[in-house]
Amino acid sequence: MTFIKEQEEYVNNILKDLGYFLEDLNILPSSKRELGSFQLNIAMSLAKKYHKNPMEIAKEITDKLGDNYINVNIASPGFINFSFKEQFLLDYLNKSLKDFSLLVEKHEEKTIFLDYGGANAAKALHVGHMRSPNIGEAMRRLANFLGDKTISDVHLGDLGRQAGMLISEIKLREPDLPFFNPDYKGDYPKIEYTPEYLGELYVAANQKAINDEKRMQEVREITADIDKGNERYIALWKQLVNISLVSIKEVYDKLNCHFDLWEGELDSFKDVPKMLEVLKPYLYESNGALVIDVKENNDTKEMPPLIVIKQDGATIYATRDLATIYSREKRFKPDEYWYFTDNRQSLYFEQVFRASYKSGLVPKDTKLLHFGFGTINGKDGKPYKTRDGGVMELGSLIDLIGEELAPKIKDNNEDVKEKLTIATLKYADLMSFRNTDYIFDPEKFASFDGKTGPYILYTVVRLKSLLKKSDIKNYELKEIPNSEVLDVLLKILELPTVLNRSYNDKSLNYITDFLFDLASLFNKFYNNYHILTEENENTKISYIAMTKLVYNVMHTLLNILAIDEVDMM
Repeated sequence: MTFIKEQEEYVNNILKDLGYFLEDLNILPSSKRELGSFQLNIAMSLAKKYHKNPMEIAKEITDKLGDNYINVNIASPGFINFSFKEQFLLDYLNKSLKDFSLLVEKHEEKTIFLDYGGANAAKALHVGHMRSPNIGEAMRRLANFLGDKTISDVHLGDLGRQAGMLISEIKLREPDLPFFNPDYKGDYPKIEYTPEYLGELYVAANQKAINDEKRMQEVREITADIDKGNERYIALWKQLVNISLVSIKEVYDKLNCHFDLWEGELDSFKDVPKMLEVLKPYLYESNGALVIDVKENNDTKEMPPLIVIKQDGATIYATRDLATIYSREKRFKPDEYWYFTDNRQSLYFEQVFRASYKSGLVPKDTKLLHFGFGTINGKDGKPYKTRDGGVMELGSLIDLIGEELAPKIKDNNEDVKEKLTIATLKYADLMSFRNTDYIFDPEKFASFDGKTGPYILYTVVRLKSLLKKSDIKNYELKEIPNSEVLDVLLKILELPTVLNRSYNDKSLNYITDFLFDLASLFNKFYNNYHILTEENENTKISYIAMTKLVYNVMHTLLNILAIDEVDMM
């Protein structure tokens, strides 16, 4: 059990002995450090509940606090301030140096299915694809760290108009390929295209179709044929998807984003008929399409029916999402599903989830959850674009950050540059609360000073250098020699709260904030004291032990954020 949790239980037992009951009891860092390191704000809530004077209740509580609580005082109208005896703190922190799990509040295991990534096959990943894998991967790692079992899926967008676009362009350029011969029998040849060539084909097809209705109609027909099971087109399209996956995986690997499953819409095709059987009692015809009503009596906003099958009998994104849920439920039966996409899809997912519950695709106690996020904007406050106004590819943004960092890196070390580039991008992306839009400024976020990824990694380099140079390897906090060390240690005690807030809100900004605060406190200490040349042996040993503890915490949190450390900068 974590230190603060132990003390909250201790105070709760005091309340019970006094005849009080309070559902939520939190020991918080003090807002007025001169009055004590921690505070309890429970007397006012108890006074309201039990119709008593809050100062009297606070006095009852403080009279019961044991010897480990020092500097206990009450501030009007009933705030209880206190600190902990130094040795009491040291004993706990020394144990956590040997067993890091003492700093973590793990919970009862759940099985969670995470859907993030969402790349469109045969298209280059652009800046808009960045947040889903960054947030999803960090949440997967955090969930695992706190005790959950997870299954993750990239869920490729590998059906739809881009398939029709590419195949129509290939048909135009290479009409003699057997994929376009309805009488062809035998194995289909392997297509030797590169991901770059696929990108060129898509751009060319898109430009032609936009300006030519006849061409666009051909695209629609090919797309519909794939949906209806045209084996020739599907055989070609599957090869194109596999080719495009090469470049998609390269970008995801750079971002340290990994998936248990590399499935997509194509994989759901086989489950559509079975899913439709489940939904059949709830489907009705509307303007030639099959829909399911998902409106509820307590809705305060319009909730349109969900279209499941189009007028022409074709499936759509919702059909395939429902079939995917059907498949996942049959295979994995998770306790919760977490979807990470941008906020604009919130209504769509609400419809899909309601249809899933109503039809019994998932049990009522299974949680289907969508966690939306804001957009990445440029300095003009509009969605991030290239200088000529086009959509910026994610690879181009990574290169842009690398160029910004290159002059600052010692010996122009390429490995360091790559890791710093990704740290810059990921830290900036996770720094804002998940739901909010934010402005991405490469120059600002690539700075070695301030709230940035490079600043955090620079601190880690400093920590590792100190530990390497030190001749002390048996880490033990023997004393708290000054206020700077105390500030660092008290900050570390906040770790369980930070992890739980990030988990509960599905937002990593609490972790990025904590990393910056901890790094700043340590650097303040570092600049004020001579650590390796400290003459007092107990003080020096404590300095190095604190350095090790800070490194353990930062190392753990960076791993959760999927940010790699460096050894030099």
